[in-house]
Amino acid sequence: MALGFRLSSELIAGVAVGAGMGWGFDHLLSTSPFGFIVFLLLGFAAGVVNVVRTAGAGQNKRGGS
Repeated sequence: MALGFRLSSELIAGVAVGAGMGWGFDHLLSTSPFGFIVFLLLGFAAGVVNVVRTAGAGQNKRGGS
């Protein structure tokens, strides 16, 4: 259960950080909503990569002999 919470929090954190950075760039550069959309997608991709990496590391710990 702890691993599930960790994976979901990593995905949510990636999306939230990407959205926050995109909003910040839009606010500074007046490019709304393009920066928000781009960084939201980048944050989602980074979150998915972190989840896959963490899930793969957890499988290696359990599957060895």
